[in-house]
Amino acid sequence: MKTYVREAAAIAALSMAVALAACGGGDGGSADRAEDALKIGLLLPDATTARWEKDDRPLLEKKIRELCAECMVEHANGKGDVATQQQQVDSMIIRGVDVMVLAAVDAKALQPAVRKADEANVRVVAYDRLAEGPISGYVSFDGEEVGRLQGEGLLDALGDKADGSRIVMMNGDPTDPNAAAFKKGALSVLEDRVRIAKMYDNPGWRSEHAHTNMSGAISTLGADNIDGVYSANDGLAAGVISALKANKINPLPPVTGQDAELGGVQRIVTGEQYMSVYKPFEPQAAAGAEMAVALARGENLDGIAEHTTVNSPTAQAVPAVLLTPVSLTVDNIKETVVKDGLYTIDQICTPKFRSACDKAGLTG
Repeated sequence: MKTYVREAAAIAALSMAVALAACGGGDGGSADRAEDALKIGLLLPDATTARWEKDDRPLLEKKIRELCAECMVEHANGKGDVATQQQQVDSMIIRGVDVMVLAAVDAKALQPAVRKADEANVRVVAYDRLAEGPISGYVSFDGEEVGRLQGEGLLDALGDKADGSRIVMMNGDPTDPNAAAFKKGALSVLEDRVRIAKMYDNPGWRSEHAHTNMSGAISTLGADNIDGVYSANDGLAAGVISALKANKINPLPPVTGQDAELGGVQRIVTGEQYMSVYKPFEPQAAAGAEMAVALARGENLDGIAEHTTVNSPTAQAVPAVLLTPVSLTVDNIKETVVKDGLYTIDQICTPKFRSACDKAGLTG
């Protein structure tokens, strides 16, 4: 009986050794390498705005892997829900990530989650939106400059009729600190020149909210009493323009935007939207990735961040990369989004838009 037990134990031990060898365990194989790898989590806020999954995520993942072949990248999308993103932060802490790149659904509401990450020795890079709490780095575009470009674009479109004209302001999500910066920048240009007849916030940056709010503005003010629309981004601009067209307003008043979404660029080509703000995603993602990899390796951000910003409520100076946005109109599409490879002429000038592209000088 004892001989049988010893033989069985030996067979079991041999089977375990074979299994471990097959999966790379115990001898520096893939399982151990995965265990030792640096881990970086990407937490994006929603799938409503096209840029997050179409541009930011693949660019961040690509740059992280270029800088850090040994790094593992995990991704989550908060789907516009604070509770979901809080759970995703918790999950990444449990899974042992070293750094999180966080584009917060709600910068203020995510503060406890950021604090929890810090207490777990997980560094947080606030990406695009300045999340509250003990963050280690911040990368974004100058939000007030974005708003100034939008305001100046609207005044340019209004031309000689700008002074005293009546506009509707379609602002972004009030929980996004960037929305407040855009609004502040726009007002610094507009408030002494135009009359703001109606102003709306749009939770979640949802175009359907913009459509509803714009329809309400038209009903209250009258179709002939709206000279222009400040729209904080291209998604909201789509909702604004659909409401204007549904109310058979022709010609359309000038409408601003932001993010240079493909639909926004095509509306600029047709003249439905006057301008957008182009924020090149590649340098933003590159800076975010560089910060994340440096922090994961225990390095400081001195060679990456040339600016600092003050974070709430800690009043702490945070290393920051603040990039410069570009005003996008029909006149510089080739020199910006096409030259940078964001879109090709063929992507912009589909058969539906071919005639407008010809007129704009993009084709032929």
